[in-house]
Amino acid sequence: MSNIREKLAALKTSATDIIAAATDVKSLEEARLRFLGKKGALTAILKQMGTLSAEERPQIGAVANRAREHIEAALSDRLKDVKAAALQQSLKDERLDVTLPGKALPQGHFHPLNIVVEDLKEIFHGMGYTVVDGPEVECVKYVFDMLNTHEGHPAREPSDTFYIDDDTVLRTQTSSVQIRTMLETKPPIAIISPGRVYRVDESDATHSPVFHQCEGLVVGEDITFADLKGTLETFMKKLYGDSVRLRFRPHHFPYTEPSAEVDLSCFKCGGEGCSFCKGEGWLEMLGSGVVHPDVLRNCGIDPNKYTGFAFGIGLERIAMMRYAVDDIRLFYENDVRFLSQF
Repeated sequence: MSNIREKLAALKTSATDIIAAATDVKSLEEARLRFLGKKGALTAILKQMGTLSAEERPQIGAVANRAREHIEAALSDRLKDVKAAALQQSLKDERLDVTLPGKALPQGHFHPLNIVVEDLKEIFHGMGYTVVDGPEVECVKYVFDMLNTHEGHPAREPSDTFYIDDDTVLRTQTSSVQIRTMLETKPPIAIISPGRVYRVDESDATHSPVFHQCEGLVVGEDITFADLKGTLETFMKKLYGDSVRLRFRPHHFPYTEPSAEVDLSCFKCGGEGCSFCKGEGWLEMLGSGVVHPDVLRNCGIDPNKYTGFAFGIGLERIAMMRYAVDDIRLFYENDVRFLSQF
């Protein structure tokens, strides 16, 4: 029994010295395994307890437990000291120079279509217009019926329009917002309503089944086609500059009379004619006209007292003209190489 006591005392002393000399976490772990591991020195000594008598075993067990507790406490204390020393050394070696210039973080920016929308809002706000929004999933009543687009009109065919059910569609134009506005607001009215619209169409360089449109509507007393023309010329000149040229062509829309298509000179050829404008020198920009009396009447507005004009313009076309983009699909592909240019 005295031999085992001596071995435990020697183990305790050796462990204390080695732990005190440890300078990092790795060496402390090695010391723990050396003395307290399953194959460690303390385990080897305890295996000799089988040679002891029943009276001697509890005495040696108590000594062994005290030795284990002493070693574990030494390991814990030294681990704290080692970690604290490592932290101080790290703080010393990794000093932060607060006088150094900071690193510039990359910033996001607006999508070109968002830029166009914001500019459009600013221009029309300056002209006294209010921005109005409306649902994209819309009643057939507001998209077609109240806009004089009655049953049998080609625009109502499933080949042109996305139907949710017989009475509900994905709006084909933001003109539905003008109906909602006229039902809820008495003249004078001056609004624009930019938003997403949907039409059954093949995707190519100038067409998409999902695109963006802005409807404009003015209703008041003595509103004429001349007011429409002046408004669009002012808008386009603010958007593209004083050199911009507009062309009004007679057209037909069920909800306006008279109606006109408005073209701008081609940005690629300057109006001389190229493949992009199909040799015409002009690009179709928007549809417009004087609000049909029946549309006013459908909304409870007296057409004998009030008149108005409306126009609808594709926001992608504005962006294509402004940034010389010749493929509408670039706006939807989210190619960072394209978007980073704006």
